[in-house]
Amino acid sequence: MDIEAKIFQRKRPDFSKFKTYGLLETQNGYHYETDFMNEDFRAIINIDNSGFVSGIVIDKMNNEEYMPLRVPSQNGAYVCSVRNAYEDILTNIAQTCYEDILFASDQANRITKQIYDKYGDQPDFPWKQKSYQTAATFRHANTSKWYGLIMNIKKDKLDKSAHDLEVDILNLKINENDRENLHKEDGIYPAYHMNHKYWISILLDETLSDERIMKLIDISYQLTDKKDKKKLGK
Repeated sequence: MDIEAKIFQRKRPDFSKFKTYGLLETQNGYHYETDFMNEDFRAIINIDNSGFVSGIVIDKMNNEEYMPLRVPSQNGAYVCSVRNAYEDILTNIAQTCYEDILFASDQANRITKQIYDKYGDQPDFPWKQKSYQTAATFRHANTSKWYGLIMNIKKDKLDKSAHDLEVDILNLKINENDRENLHKEDGIYPAYHMNHKYWISILLDETLSDERIMKLIDISYQLTDKKDKKKLGK
């Protein structure tokens, strides 16, 4: 993950704040330049109309892009100082002109709202470990059991042919008898990190419609309700 993607992940632009900050509107979005490190370097930052951020750092001594800050193995004191200063510029823009969102994908955030509207449940973030801090559970009010789990993982953990792309997924409980048919649907896989017999993973990348996902959530919600186990064959 590059520097810009790391800092702006799970951020949504508030375009009303861009001009006040000093971001100049262009035909394709917004543009910002500033010198740093005693004016030895210049950050050139572009933000498209969707809020996607790209940038380069110019070494003003030779007027060329300063590539060492993009190489993780380049960790000398000077390179780290340049990298940290550039990250500070990006972080300031992120904090001033963007708002936090719960999950990386639009669909994950929409589904979260629909769950709240229907069941009144907010996501819970129970893990403190850095690698799981963004994973959220949805618990049944009657039983405190999970009926949903949203995680951000590399897609190749579900699909070995996929590129090294990070995706949001939703794990849901299913009727065992439905498993084979569900696995035939695009966007549905045997559950990541959970029992394949009773759980599935759904890609939250618009492959499935919100309506279809909510129907599967309804089933998972019922399966984790003690009152409905007999009715649903559990």
